[in-house]
Amino acid sequence: MDARFWDDRYGSRERLFSGEPNGVLVAELDDLTPGRALDVGCGEGGDALWLARRGWRVTGVDISRVALERAAAQGADVRERLSWQHGDLTTAPPPPGRFDLVTVHYFPLPREPEHTALRALLASVAPGGTLLFVGHDITPLPERLEDGHVPADYYQPAEVAGLLDDDWTVTVNETRARVAPAPPGSHHTHDTVLRAHRARP
Repeated sequence: MDARFWDDRYGSRERLFSGEPNGVLVAELDDLTPGRALDVGCGEGGDALWLARRGWRVTGVDISRVALERAAAQGADVRERLSWQHGDLTTAPPPPGRFDLVTVHYFPLPREPEHTALRALLASVAPGGTLLFVGHDITPLPERLEDGHVPADYYQPAEVAGLLDDDWTVTVNETRARVAPAPPGSHHTHDTVLRAHRARP
């Protein structure tokens, strides 16, 4: 799932996703005081725009330039609160301790023996900040998908929860029914959700 894969996927249609924020984001974060947010795998910008319109200063990062161009073309009303960055978290980690919120929705982060990219992502959450890590429930999926990808090769929220140290308090770690239908062509009916709070020193 490199840059070419995602550019081709986004380029295959005028809009790949609905443009609406993910349901888990809306359900879980409406109670937080706005600050600095990192939207990992921001795609066409639905989540980042929702956050910015609620007062967050949002950095959206994605490996696809096609997706970022579409995201940047929106949100004239909140443009001063949005920053779009082209990047690959496996080679260019975010700065440590920078963000009050790191939100990761359906992002295929490959599992690594030393968890290097994941640990860098966790380190980017500021003391007192929140991590929201959401995936598709892969329980009903075959071991290998038709496109050749193996779902278990990528971090799932429950696994991330198990890697958190004593600086973190897990407030949500569960599987729940989706609040909106899955994108066309997919059959996901449930989400796996991790919400965790990082302690202040």
